[in-house]
Amino acid sequence: MNIVTVVDNKDIKIIRLEVGAWATNSYIIVCPHTDDSVLIDTPPGAPTLVKHLKNTHPGYILLTHSHIDHYYGLQAVLNRISVPYAVHPRDNMYWLPRPPDILLHHGRKFRVGKLKLTTLFTPGHTPGSVCFLTGKYLIAGDTLFPGGPGRTITAARFHQIQKSITENIFPLDDDTIVFPGHGKETTVKQAKAEYAVFASRPHDLKLHGDVVWLTS
Repeated sequence: MNIVTVVDNKDIKIIRLEVGAWATNSYIIVCPHTDDSVLIDTPPGAPTLVKHLKNTHPGYILLTHSHIDHYYGLQAVLNRISVPYAVHPRDNMYWLPRPPDILLHHGRKFRVGKLKLTTLFTPGHTPGSVCFLTGKYLIAGDTLFPGGPGRTITAARFHQIQKSITENIFPLDDDTIVFPGHGKETTVKQAKAEYAVFASRPHDLKLHGDVVWLTS
């Protein structure tokens, strides 16, 4: 378990909670002006997640995608706090513990006190993967990591995640900080530089899996 406040200023606070056997990152975003908050992803460890929501006013639970390491703690969290939860319709899978209250779409906005979160539809890792942008901070789920994209299970999915990253993430400001679903953060500038190396070389059209921009 590793819990770190990764952003803390007069306008926004972001807590990264690495919990569970899969070392999955959950994020709590708080508006310091109102103490309103949002929880992004619910890995195993509901008591820890809810504990760190204490003294805030949770408004939503948002899922970046419906892989088990990102939703396993969902029902246990919902048993402790009564808030709506949201997932993209392409990831609204039968194995989720209950139907979502909100279906996400590209551009869907959420108010968290004075903060605004915008949904970016970034399929590839899963059909309904999304990221959430607030200011210069992007909660990226398993779409983009330092060094490469999230794992893909087919070549078509890899091409899809490439498109998601280059069309929906790379146009963001270079100083945008990308907080992934596992591990530490990167920046859009760094990711673009690494991808440029990858894009400069020919690749097998069947490429997929765990792709690394600098070495794949």
